[in-house]
Amino acid sequence: MQTLSWIDWTVLCFTLIAIVTYGTLQTRGSKNVKDYLRGGNTSKWWTIGLSVMATQASAITFLSTPGQAFNDGMGFVQFYFGIPIAMVVICMVFIPLYYRLKVYTAYEFLENRFDLKTRTLAAILFLIQRGLAAGITIFAPAIILSVVLGWDLLTLNIIIGVLVIIYTVSGGTRAVNVTQKHQMVVIFIGMLIAFFLIVDKLPEDITFSKALEIAGASGKMEVLDFSFDLNNRYTFWSGIIGGTFLMLSYFGTDQSQVQRYLSGKSIKEMQLGLIFNGILKVPMQFFILLVGVMVFVFYQFNEAPINFNPTATEVVLNSEYAEDFKALQKEQQDIFNDRQKIIEAYISSENDNASKYIAIANEANDDIRSEARLLIDKASESQDIKIESNDKDYVFIHFILTNLPRGLIGLLLAVILSAAMSSTASELNALGSTTAIDLYKRNVGEKSEKDMVKASKFFTFAWGIIAIGVACIANLAENLIQLVNIIGSIFYGNVLGIFLLAFFFKFVKGNAVFTSALITQLIVISLFLLNEYNYINLPFLWLNFVGCIIVIGTACLIQFITANGKTIES
Repeated sequence: MQTLSWIDWTVLCFTLIAIVTYGTLQTRGSKNVKDYLRGGNTSKWWTIGLSVMATQASAITFLSTPGQAFNDGMGFVQFYFGIPIAMVVICMVFIPLYYRLKVYTAYEFLENRFDLKTRTLAAILFLIQRGLAAGITIFAPAIILSVVLGWDLLTLNIIIGVLVIIYTVSGGTRAVNVTQKHQMVVIFIGMLIAFFLIVDKLPEDITFSKALEIAGASGKMEVLDFSFDLNNRYTFWSGIIGGTFLMLSYFGTDQSQVQRYLSGKSIKEMQLGLIFNGILKVPMQFFILLVGVMVFVFYQFNEAPINFNPTATEVVLNSEYAEDFKALQKEQQDIFNDRQKIIEAYISSENDNASKYIAIANEANDDIRSEARLLIDKASESQDIKIESNDKDYVFIHFILTNLPRGLIGLLLAVILSAAMSSTASELNALGSTTAIDLYKRNVGEKSEKDMVKASKFFTFAWGIIAIGVACIANLAENLIQLVNIIGSIFYGNVLGIFLLAFFFKFVKGNAVFTSALITQLIVISLFLLNEYNYINLPFLWLNFVGCIIVIGTACLIQFITANGKTIES
């Protein structure tokens, strides 16, 4: 794996320094709460749309999504099918209400509708899940630099976290929004260049259409799955039902997103910004997944490491399991050679069964990679070293560092790191504002504009420190992007249900909602744990739907019982 050249370092450092400097300069004039938390309500629809996309598209998106497609194909795009539906509902229901009430956070509305304790509970649920997610978005780019620089993850988590804190505390919402607009431009350009270079690096006789055929023969182009199989995490139905509920909650009640469009110049600008996001988001994710599929095709013709995490390979080769690992590497080499002949036959149509044999060869390769992961786990355990054997999140960064030309490597690293900065900045900005407005101001009492800006900056700083702490103890799950979505799914359904109760169930009062939300959160966490230990089969996406239905049903039941009890007493 090649090291970064001075050109790469120049491109990388110039891009990141420009982002931080630009964000810092945007703080001028943020002397009151409206400027700092709502950006003075000056954002145009395209700024809102790109900012909303950038908030969701963290470094995890550009690290994990190609790796997800490399391993499992295009099916993950179904996860995003609920976004267009959610955008329409939010534009029709959520935005007009937020705009009319002139709220700084989504949770202010809940006190007007229910009571203070319900508002506080919803805010706390947001703070817990988004605080955890912020830690993961810091952890993701630390993986990149650990591979590039050879530094340990703990040090990198702290360095990255401190840089993001400085940028976010000084920036405010206006800086976050405007900076993200430029970051998304850099991201789009970088990913497009990467895609065309991957296709260009394929053998001369492998056109793009043939590359898609090879990917299809290996099951990577299966986009839609209409089955109701709960063993399959990503299906059309889980995306449309579970995904819609997740996206409704994320874009409609998560302050990190709500704060982006509350900065809009008018209600029309807010709505156009979200519709823009709804139209563009699914194609963008499809394209990023397609980049991962093309990386998979590239490695059909070029030898790939048995594990893409170089540190994991180094650990196992310096252990008692080294010979077993080398034997697996030899097996992988043999499979690679056999696969070249099969693909050649498939392309020339000399063998009608070649597509079946391609799939068999890749399954054998996957089995060897699984055995290698087991050896890495044993080696790290025997040496008392914590090494992640799951290498999905290392696939794309490995390809970038070993195959792209100098200069472009720096640009792609800047793309991923700028995405991390923008997403984490949005999260810390939202965490700080929610703590300041929903907890501090509401319980301490009225403060001056200057004091509230100071409080917002202090809480943003404090949440940055907490996020660094989470990043330092984070373990890679099966896939980082899945881990973030799992964290969200545990909380989002419950919070969404609270808001839907507020919008559409006028007879339900605060006590019933508060009690129901506590019960629901315990049930959802229990369901998640039961699924993790294989006592039940309920993929995490369905937790959004289940949590929402439980909190609504339980609140209505409690309200009905309470109302009947009072009627009997009277």
